[in-house]
Amino acid sequence: MTAAVQDTLAMLVRHQRNFLRQPIWLVFALTQPMFWLLLYSQLFRRIIDLPGFDTDSYVQFLAPGVVVMTAFFGAVWSGMAMIDDLDRGVVPRFLATRAHPGSLVVSQVLHAAIISIVQTVIILGTAWLLGARVERGVAGWLVITVVAALVGAGFAGISHGIALIVRREEPLIAILNFFGLPLTFISATLIAETLMPGWMQWAARFNPVNWGVVAAREMSSLDTDWGRVGLYTGLLLAFVALASALATRAFGVYRKTL
Repeated sequence: MTAAVQDTLAMLVRHQRNFLRQPIWLVFALTQPMFWLLLYSQLFRRIIDLPGFDTDSYVQFLAPGVVVMTAFFGAVWSGMAMIDDLDRGVVPRFLATRAHPGSLVVSQVLHAAIISIVQTVIILGTAWLLGARVERGVAGWLVITVVAALVGAGFAGISHGIALIVRREEPLIAILNFFGLPLTFISATLIAETLMPGWMQWAARFNPVNWGVVAAREMSSLDTDWGRVGLYTGLLLAFVALASALATRAFGVYRKTL
C-alpha cells in the first residue's frame, strides 16, 4: 500500500470519527428529504395523471430524485468542513507533517461518498415503507447507491475546491446558493423530463444532477434503458475525476500562499 493511500485512509478515518461524534448531523441531513417524501409526494400525488409519467405512484417516481438531491446538497455544503479546518489551522498543521497533500482533499471526497451511501439506504428504506419499489431489486439498489455516491463525490470535490480558493464562509455560501437550486430544478428530480420546457431539457443534458436522477430512476422501472444508465454512470465517473482534479489543483494553489 502506497503512502498516499495510507494517508488518505487515515484522513478518512478522521472524518468518519468526527462525524460519528455528532450523529445529529445525519438526522438534520435527512430531515428535508423526509419532508419531500412524506409531504411533497402527497401534495402532488395527482401530478402523475399528466401524460409523460410512466408510473401510477408519485412516491415511486420521486424517491430516486430525492436520493440524488440529498447526495447533491450534502456534498455541496461539505466544503464548509474545509473552511473550518482552515480557520482552525488544521490544514497547515497536517502539511507540516509528511502526510501526502492530496490525501487531505481525496479523503473529503470519499467521506462525502460514504455519507451519500448511508443516506441512500435510509431514504430508499423509507420510500419502501411508503409503497415505492426498486423494480430491479438488488441490482437496482446497488446502481442507485453507486450513482448517489458518485454525485456526492463529484460535488464534494467542487465544494472543497471552491472552499480552498475563497477560504471564507460568506463567499462560499453565496456561490453554493447561486448554483444549488438551479441545478436541482434544471433536472428531472421532481417532474418527468418530457414535461420540462425545451430549454430546460437541453440544459439538463449537461447537468450531473440530472444524470444521477435519470440513471437512478431507470432502476424503478421494469423497462430499464440500460444504455442510458451506462452513459450517465460513465459521465458521473468522469465528473468525479474532473472535480477531484480541480480540487487537487485548488489545493496546490492554496499551498503556494503559505
